[in-house]
Amino acid sequence: MSSLSRPPEYGIVLATIARLLLRLFGWRAARQVPNLPKFVIIGAPHTSNWDGLILILMAFALRVRLHWLGKHTLFKPPFGGLLKALGGIPIDRAASRNAVEQAVEWFNGRNRAVLVIAPEGTRSRADRWKTGFYHIAQGANVPLVLGFIDYSRKTAGLGPVIDPTGDLDADMQTIRAFYTGITGRHEERMSDITLG
Repeated sequence: MSSLSRPPEYGIVLATIARLLLRLFGWRAARQVPNLPKFVIIGAPHTSNWDGLILILMAFALRVRLHWLGKHTLFKPPFGGLLKALGGIPIDRAASRNAVEQAVEWFNGRNRAVLVIAPEGTRSRADRWKTGFYHIAQGANVPLVLGFIDYSRKTAGLGPVIDPTGDLDADMQTIRAFYTGITGRHEERMSDITLG
């Protein structure tokens, strides 16, 4: 088990501003970041465009630099540079390597990296979670951290650390138990925590 004192990646001024903004909106960031060099954060539930803003403010407040995957066409001018600065990683879905392989390669090229994946893959209701987050963590040999945005409690943060065992069904039981009772902005869009 790791200690809970990850070295900060953002300055105290930015963190303070982010905490003030979260407080202004009635939110609080749970202050616990595992002291691990690399990990995948499950970002769930994902039911609204507001989730991204809350996630960015939470990352600044917790002083951890987050990265996320996006279709490569999003990163063209004029906003491509800004999206990259906000942690975006272009993924070419037409490439011979799939998104999981590209993400694993990205992890393997870094000493410190935190990647957020929304397993629903969309803000709309999906029948099931996609398994990419699990395969990325397993392929890069990094742990999963259970991230959450809970609109019922107006709290966002990071929960337990899980080392993928290779037994996806057993690991999903642990993941499902954690997310039980956590509510997205639009409950009707929340996906079943089963795998597709």
